[in-house]
Amino acid sequence: MRTITFLQPRVLTFGNGCLPDAVTYLRETPHTRIHILGSPSLSQTIEVLSGQLAHAGCSVTAQLAARAEPTIRDFNLALETARNASPTCVLGIGGGSTLDLAKLVAAFVNSTQRVEESFGIGLLRERTCGLVCMPTTSGTGSEASPNAILLDEAAQLKKGVISPHLVPDATFIDPSLTESVPPEVTAATGLDALTHCIEAYTNRHAHPLVDVYALEGVRLAARFLVRAVQDGRDREAREGMARASLYGGLCLGPVNTAAVHALAYPLGGEFHLPHGLSNAVLLPAVFRFNAEAALERHAAVALALGAETGVDAMETAENGARALEDLARACGVEMDLEKHGLRRDAIPKMAEVALSVQRLLRNNPREVTLEAAQQIYAQCFGKS
Repeated sequence: MRTITFLQPRVLTFGNGCLPDAVTYLRETPHTRIHILGSPSLSQTIEVLSGQLAHAGCSVTAQLAARAEPTIRDFNLALETARNASPTCVLGIGGGSTLDLAKLVAAFVNSTQRVEESFGIGLLRERTCGLVCMPTTSGTGSEASPNAILLDEAAQLKKGVISPHLVPDATFIDPSLTESVPPEVTAATGLDALTHCIEAYTNRHAHPLVDVYALEGVRLAARFLVRAVQDGRDREAREGMARASLYGGLCLGPVNTAAVHALAYPLGGEFHLPHGLSNAVLLPAVFRFNAEAALERHAAVALALGAETGVDAMETAENGARALEDLARACGVEMDLEKHGLRRDAIPKMAEVALSVQRLLRNNPREVTLEAAQQIYAQCFGKS
């Protein structure tokens, strides 16, 4: 068994109505200047939170994230605003992209390093500013991971910063904050969380300590995602998906993702498909491609999804691939890339770009060649 290291928030609070716990936490720290970076849809929540922090004796500034999936330029603008506030702690509240932005702002607000110098694994030098995260969607697991993603518009590719310095000091997960998330966003983010868990469990670097989180995350998403999409006020479903998202985030540090995410990067970078949607469309095809290289593990995922046991592991795995397609469609996801505005003649370039994401592809249980990447993309066209 290989050595593995978990990097997790020092404080992790989970439960409906736990936002006041974040105020209590900050009041008891030396942080006196709090800079809130939040999603635009949360202006009212941010106003209330700002008031509570001010009442607790903190100096508070706030800004709203520019867009759903931030670019390097968006980050630099957010960083400039934050530097003008000279915070001792950045508090991110919102979806995964907003949290990623907040994590990077906290890391660079007192740094002379450029973000372009930190893309990759372990290249971020330090973080001297405090960092607190509060997720309001159930998907990326950014609240518990050492990862942050930005879109490099010049390269038309999403790029990641992976560093222990990006793990928040404290995370407060209030599932009730996700109840107002629209069905399509609930579906996309939930399928992203499911993909994290599946890719962690079937990963070349899978580990028994991570397997526990990964398989339970799969079970939770299979049980609760459709319910959360159909009824956003279903509190049990929202709590279940918040747990699935957290478990996926805990998998990202020690194991990370693989081919689904690598192949999804061009879809988001050039065609601006939402990240969770890209993963959802690609996941069944990649699942089938990988099954023969890690058959027992793919069969175990199939059973966790609730698929029927086949006559052998391969048939069980195929049942799992069909279960993934059924789950996505039940969430209202269109599984044909052509219906999302892509053309088949884009496949060669997408495959070439995807193969540049070797930090993820090397985790995949089966080697993804240029030809294999093209075949996987092709399977995502013309599907009803």
